[in-house]
Amino acid sequence: MKLVLWDIDRTLLYVGETDRRVYREVFREVVGREAERLPARGTGVTMPLAVRELLSANSVADAEVDELAMRIVDRLPGQLGRHREEMRLSGQLMPGAAAALAAVHRTPGLVPTVLTGNLRESAQIKLDTFSLLGHVDISVGGFASDNSHRPALVDVAQRRSASAYECDFSRKNTVIIGDSLEDVRTGREGGAKVIGVASGTTSAGQLAEAGADHVLPDLTNVHRLLNVIDDLVSGSS
Repeated sequence: MKLVLWDIDRTLLYVGETDRRVYREVFREVVGREAERLPARGTGVTMPLAVRELLSANSVADAEVDELAMRIVDRLPGQLGRHREEMRLSGQLMPGAAAALAAVHRTPGLVPTVLTGNLRESAQIKLDTFSLLGHVDISVGGFASDNSHRPALVDVAQRRSASAYECDFSRKNTVIIGDSLEDVRTGREGGAKVIGVASGTTSAGQLAEAGADHVLPDLTNVHRLLNVIDDLVSGSS
């Protein structure tokens, strides 16, 4: 069996300004003032780390960061869930994403799940909003709520999948599909091959230079995607 770990944001879908709106709203609720600066776009860092960046960038005292970060992280999924309609209206599926996800799901021997910087509940909300949830086994995924260090999530997903599917997973039979440099780093450091998809803010050249094992311009060529997955995680390397 082969484990396919999908990134979510800018690989499968894009929620427009909703994530940033949620950061602003929860920051205001917890800190009591407006956020003047927001986390950088499209970096792929986990939400807990992005929240700490948000607090530091807005001059929150170091002594208060830990407590306020926990309070903000706890509130993010609930606030995101209040913006489902906005996500549907202002967000979008990335080109080819739905067909690619469905094709991987129905291919024998492939175990599709997610590895994401989102918290588990936030990931579920996004996938459900865009009718993608049925194409992944979210129960065996790796989420920011498991560990804020994204490369550690590869092992989380591999162990969960090994237990659920009675098959050992390692770099030989695990692949990450994602759009950011953080996805590439996660695979290289965490123990997975990487298919970079130049659908986000990172170019194909940057993904390749960072060490992606293969780079696609987008997910529109499903046949090519399946062939690349098979070539990378055939167990021969």
